[in-house]
Amino acid sequence: TDEIMQQEIRPLVAVDIIEQLHRQFAILSGGRGKDGAPIITFPEFAGFSEIPDDDFLNVVTYLTSIPSLEAASIGFIIIIDRRRDKWSAVKASLTRIAGAFPGNLQLVFVLRPSRFIQRAIADIGIKLYRDDFKMKVPIIMLNSVSDLHGYIDKSQLTRELGGTLEYGHSQWIHHRTAIENFAMTVKSTAQMLQTFGTDLAETELPNDVQCTEELLSSHTDHHSKLKDELKLAVKQGATLLTCIREPVTRSANSKLSPDELENVATVERLLAQLDETEKAFDQFWTKHHLKLEQCLQLRHFEHDFREVKLTLDNLMETQAGFADIGDSVTRVENLLKEQKHLEEKGQEPLEKAQSLALHGEQLIQNNHYAVDSIRPKCVELRRICDDFTNETKKKYDILGKSLELHKQLDKASQWCEAGIYLLASQAVDKCQSQEGAETALVEIEKFLVTAKEHQLSNPKEFYNQFDMILTPEIKANAQRIVQKLEDVQEMFDKRQVSLKKLAAKQTRPVQPVAPHPESSPKRASPKITRPAAVENTSYHFQVRRREPAAQNGNHALVHPRIADSKYQHRQGLIEKCISESQGHIINELIETERVYVEELQSIIEGYASEMDNPNLVHLIPSALQNKKEILFGNLPEIYYFHNRIFLKEIENCIENPELLARCFLKRKEDLQIYEKYCQNKPRSEALWRQCGDSIFFQECQRKLDHKLSLDAYLLKPVQRITKYQLLLKEMLKCSKNSEGTAELEEALATVLDIIKSVNDSMHQIAITGYEGDVSELGKLLMQGSFNVWTDHKKGHNKVKDLARFKPMQRHLFLYTKMLLFCKKREENTDGHEKTASYSFKNSLKMSTVGITENVKGDNKKFEIWYNGREEVYIIQASSVELKNTWISEIRKVLTGQLEACR
Repeated sequence: TDEIMQQEIRPLVAVDIIEQLHRQFAILSGGRGKDGAPIITFPEFAGFSEIPDDDFLNVVTYLTSIPSLEAASIGFIIIIDRRRDKWSAVKASLTRIAGAFPGNLQLVFVLRPSRFIQRAIADIGIKLYRDDFKMKVPIIMLNSVSDLHGYIDKSQLTRELGGTLEYGHSQWIHHRTAIENFAMTVKSTAQMLQTFGTDLAETELPNDVQCTEELLSSHTDHHSKLKDELKLAVKQGATLLTCIREPVTRSANSKLSPDELENVATVERLLAQLDETEKAFDQFWTKHHLKLEQCLQLRHFEHDFREVKLTLDNLMETQAGFADIGDSVTRVENLLKEQKHLEEKGQEPLEKAQSLALHGEQLIQNNHYAVDSIRPKCVELRRICDDFTNETKKKYDILGKSLELHKQLDKASQWCEAGIYLLASQAVDKCQSQEGAETALVEIEKFLVTAKEHQLSNPKEFYNQFDMILTPEIKANAQRIVQKLEDVQEMFDKRQVSLKKLAAKQTRPVQPVAPHPESSPKRASPKITRPAAVENTSYHFQVRRREPAAQNGNHALVHPRIADSKYQHRQGLIEKCISESQGHIINELIETERVYVEELQSIIEGYASEMDNPNLVHLIPSALQNKKEILFGNLPEIYYFHNRIFLKEIENCIENPELLARCFLKRKEDLQIYEKYCQNKPRSEALWRQCGDSIFFQECQRKLDHKLSLDAYLLKPVQRITKYQLLLKEMLKCSKNSEGTAELEEALATVLDIIKSVNDSMHQIAITGYEGDVSELGKLLMQGSFNVWTDHKKGHNKVKDLARFKPMQRHLFLYTKMLLFCKKREENTDGHEKTASYSFKNSLKMSTVGITENVKGDNKKFEIWYNGREEVYIIQASSVELKNTWISEIRKVLTGQLEACR
């Protein structure tokens, strides 16, 4: 029997009747009858008849409540000592006991008056009035204590009754009050622990490091105080136990009475209960303390993440602005030095990011409760580090190729200068002889061999190698160098033709008069085909072989002409595919996107940033302090995505509408940020209702010159994500049976899936009463309201019949691992629109369910059965289409499970 429960149902404790107990008109000495029945003694008391009825009843009731239920069930033995009194006192005692004794009686012993006359009267009176006492137990009249010893052993009687039982009334009262006080201490301690545990369980975790540290310190201090209270209570119980056992400790021959043994057992049970309470409290505190420590770790992680992310973003922004690839060797070498400096500058932030990501992964491995918050941040940090590293490598590659190209161009230019110098250094008079012409030809041929080091033999290789860096400026420079190479090559070709003519002449006798140059046979110079100029519309270079044989197979770097007719035909096809309606829709999308970005910027700069303005801090209500993230959610993240990424990408679709669908498909994962924003929206609205009328918001609205208040602008993201699907539907209408129709349909399905995911998550966060972790149930596939009938084969027939005719309104949540049944509840919040919540009622594991698609009599119904049809749930949808959608989704889950098992 639980001692505390006994204490709760007892109407009295010793402290309540302490004065009546001290009068000692009735005592519970601790003695027992031969069968273990407790003995209550009514010693001689002169004013027994004058005791008020309430006092008598309270004392007797209290005494009968002390023995254990097992002992009390045997029945009480009452000893009435009236040896020095009269028959009238005996009669009065028996009458009062018969009328007011609350326990079961076994025997009543009466020590009759010792005087002769009163004894005779008592003998006669007991015979005459026995029936008047209305006692169902024997009343035994005794002449002396010796007669009493025949019924009860001396060891169970006090010295007043000729026994050997040690009994001190004051000590007995002291022990009783101490035991009851200790029981109340145990109860109050357990209640304090329970209250503290409830407070801990209901505590909302803070969102910043300082508040988390303060909460952890506060809870730890409170925990230490409660532990001190527990130690004090244990010490009190141990002291009490020692006091009760003192007689046995003092004398080895002493024995505790049954009542004292019960007192010992009671105190030991209370100590055991206190120990169990302490263990349960320590176990709960360990979990809570771990959660607080993990919360503090998370807040430190988030704080460090924001700092590192800001540094990395600035680094990436600096790198993005580093777009120059140089226009000379010297400039490229300087750019490489600057890139090296930027890389060295980024090493420390990158190491911090990698270290923070590693720390986050360690938190995940240590079973941190916020895995869903930590893992994306770790992925984001590693992504930025990889992007910076890859971008740095790309920059080095580009600058390396630029350096290589400019070095080639410089070498080609130097080769041209050297060639011109060679031609100029060959004296004309020395070349007139055959030997001189042949020597000059050898010099030219040796020099032309070096041309392969400065000219490209394969144009495709040149294009693949330098395509990424061929800017208009570099192309112009390359065109100038190519033209110079062509000119120099032409000069060499002419010189070679002339020298070969001279070397081929027959040797003649020396004439006294030198031959006139004009007497030589005239030959037309070889006709040289000049390369076409490098066009600005293409990066392709080409090598053409010269036709005259005298060119010796040398090559020159030239640029091909683009076929204008083919290009114009292709442009015409593109322009033909873009209808006026498509252009109107894209223009509307871009214009509204720009307005949307501007509105987000005004919210962040005009409201969120102003919350950190020292000049306006005094206007911010206390309820709004440190609540910026609750009010605005992840709005800065949404603004950053649209301003830096999405707006620029859809602006590129003005001339290429077919790219619009790819924008949405490419950014499918990024658009999931709206799910986080919408999940936070109820908290944001609740905070706005509490603080929306503050002067701070009025001042911000006045500065921005907004006609609407902040709450209207906080709805913009919700409205925007739904606007996309409308524009995509209009775009799809204008693009039927065209090439981009499939991609548009996929993009529309993507946006609709995001909206559905957002809507489902909004419903999911309103689930209450589910003891498990919803995140462990897998992906939320479907949710909706249905009429549900239940049928339990093991239930009573009437219950089954009743279940068939009375449907329950239930909101179902279908996960990959579980199907939840909830009851939808709507509550008014301060006069605003109703807020829905879903009270958890039941759940079915998807691994143990079956489905019946058709139910007779209603094509909107289907069955889900559980445990071999011991439990059947008949579900009625609002439409056949909805029913078929759910059945299809459930089939997919069951099929997936079957394949997994196989």
